[in-house]
Amino acid sequence: MENLSNNGLSHLFMTVFLHCFSIFMVIPSITDITMSAICPGKDECSIAIYLTGIQHTIIGLGSLIIMPVLGNLSDTHGRKVMLMLPLTLSIFPLVILAYSRTKYFFYAYYVLKTLVAIVCEGNVHCLALAYVADVVPESRRASVFGVLSGIASSAFVCGNLSTRFLSTASTFQVAAIVAIIALVYTRMFLPEPLIKDQISTKGIETICLLEKAPKNKFQLFKTLPSFNDVLCLLRNSSTFLHAAIVSFFANVAHVGLDSSLLYFLKAQFHFNKNQFADLLIISGIAGSISQVVIFSSFDAHISSCSWRGEIALCWTQFLVVFMYSINSILDYIFTILLYSIAWSSWVPYASALISVMSIFVMPCLKSISSKQVGPNEQGKVQGCITGICSFASVVSPLIFSPLTALFLSDHAPFHFPGFGLACAAFALMIAFIESFMISSACPVIDCSLSNSDFEEP
Repeated sequence: MENLSNNGLSHLFMTVFLHCFSIFMVIPSITDITMSAICPGKDECSIAIYLTGIQHTIIGLGSLIIMPVLGNLSDTHGRKVMLMLPLTLSIFPLVILAYSRTKYFFYAYYVLKTLVAIVCEGNVHCLALAYVADVVPESRRASVFGVLSGIASSAFVCGNLSTRFLSTASTFQVAAIVAIIALVYTRMFLPEPLIKDQISTKGIETICLLEKAPKNKFQLFKTLPSFNDVLCLLRNSSTFLHAAIVSFFANVAHVGLDSSLLYFLKAQFHFNKNQFADLLIISGIAGSISQVVIFSSFDAHISSCSWRGEIALCWTQFLVVFMYSINSILDYIFTILLYSIAWSSWVPYASALISVMSIFVMPCLKSISSKQVGPNEQGKVQGCITGICSFASVVSPLIFSPLTALFLSDHAPFHFPGFGLACAAFALMIAFIESFMISSACPVIDCSLSNSDFEEP
């Protein structure tokens, strides 16, 4: 990555790091705060599990609409402008719990966090991926996507490590300050990529699927993506269709794990904030090492095959990304299954340690999706794939929150406290099977960006 400073990637990485640091460092404390506010003195509370599931559902439903909108607006108004919105809004919920963590302040945080997360949840990463697609050549895009996720994983580790040595009050105060620093840093240092200029200076063009789609004669908000945009992507690219299905089921499992695991560990092994932080640190270190070190070697592997010509380069690039995706899903399945049958308090730590490959899933899928559209549609395609993941975030809590609450209670039909986690592993198995349907689809070269057959009269 020799030109990080020139194309703004170094400042983008710092923005993502600071934002993720402020978001992730409060995760170990939220479970204890929720339990204390709703079910004080208890280690198992169905109401807390249901509230968390409801929150995830509302956030996912809102993000399903908002993410494609922000992605499309970033194509026309700029990545930096749209990045400022989630960076600003994410500060306010942190300030509430930085001030007080009593019952009524928790409820205020819960409501505001739900509303703010509709705009913020995943959108910083989505817009960052579109930013990378603007400034990085396609042959190196997958490796930079991996590095970007590795930066987020590093922030995950640093944030949870800080939480390990801070009090709960100090944790939220520091998180709020870092969130403000992220906003100021982005405003001052992050340059705006010149998307349109890049397109006009290229001698060859990549096919733009949405530009070639039939135009609606009436669209209330012409600058906003319609549902037909998503359908157009799914119809015109079988690769994108299968990547979207894999993303859906992988995210169903991921959200199910996130919404259930900490409550499962608290009920089974009486974990607290510090033990949650230890577990997340181990998982984050494994993810950071794998993405920054292992996945970055992908770029070198691709470069070594360039002598075979453009076609061989494209096939080699796809094959490596595809194999990373397959191995990642398999590793994720094994990790979640091990969580679900944990028989001792050390087993979750071992599960977190072996999850080295599981973090590759989304960078691989988003890299594959990125190659299916032209340079002026990167915001749309990243918004669409993230919106599909958001729909999974709506479905997942409706399934896993009742399962987790039921099997952690005294009224379970049979004794299997980790049954909800086992079901998440089954969803990943569906994603694993579907991933074999993804086929290589190299970008179409020398294709016009518009088609008169589809233009409005």
